[in-house]
Amino acid sequence: MEYPRLETLSLERTGPVGWLINNRPDQLNAMNARMRDEFELAWRALDADPEVRVIVHTGEGRAFQTGVDVTEIATDGSGMERYRESLEKFDLHFTSWHNDVWKPVITAVNGICAGGGFHWVADADIVIAAADAQFFDPHVSIGQVVAVEAIGLMKKMPVEAVMRMAFVGRHERLSAQRAYELGMISEVVDPPERLRDVAQALAEKIARNSPAAMAATKRALWAALELGLTDACKAGAAELVSMWGHPDQEEGPRAFAEKREPRWAPPASSRPDA
Repeated sequence: MEYPRLETLSLERTGPVGWLINNRPDQLNAMNARMRDEFELAWRALDADPEVRVIVHTGEGRAFQTGVDVTEIATDGSGMERYRESLEKFDLHFTSWHNDVWKPVITAVNGICAGGGFHWVADADIVIAAADAQFFDPHVSIGQVVAVEAIGLMKKMPVEAVMRMAFVGRHERLSAQRAYELGMISEVVDPPERLRDVAQALAEKIARNSPAAMAATKRALWAALELGLTDACKAGAAELVSMWGHPDQEEGPRAFAEKREPRWAPPASSRPDA
């Protein structure tokens, strides 16, 4: 499948693993208006590719993502106002969660992750980071509110740790090791230059499983973050039953009995218009 050519992002595929790479290294991968628009195109393309079973999101250069492009908002005459309507309606499209992508997503943090960069930490299924990665949230240090990203993080890690990052702003940085201890990430990769290799290997392990079963699993587990216990279990039971009669439910046991790798049905796009 041919991917769209984007100005601020790069799309690649290695085997069953699709790569979304932030590609404004000279600006520490800060999100300008163009990048904001291109994220939806990128997620849509990777989700529609039947060869992609797992998506890895990382950054080019010495930063993963450093939030909104502060230089752009300070100099272009529009500032943050360009984002008002999308935020008031919560009509966002720059993470996999925003775009209803039900393929597993790994965020691989290289270098600096700051401010809005936490969107992709909060909204990923699995997060790993290079040993030299640093995390901090400078919103209050530039007169902005800490909200959506931090609210997502509070579902994954201790509330006080999120509060501390929110209020110290740019004046304190969290190391990769501390992020691991707090549950923000699940693995520290050392040496840092192995980050992409480790992410690829992890993604390939995940890609060996049934795409349909993983999509239903992801829907069930993410729904549990929204719902109370009973409602979440009911929703999860519905996803479980949705796999009954699917070809993968017959193929999995058959492959196990025959001692071979399963031949899964290709993943379906999460977007009916893709």
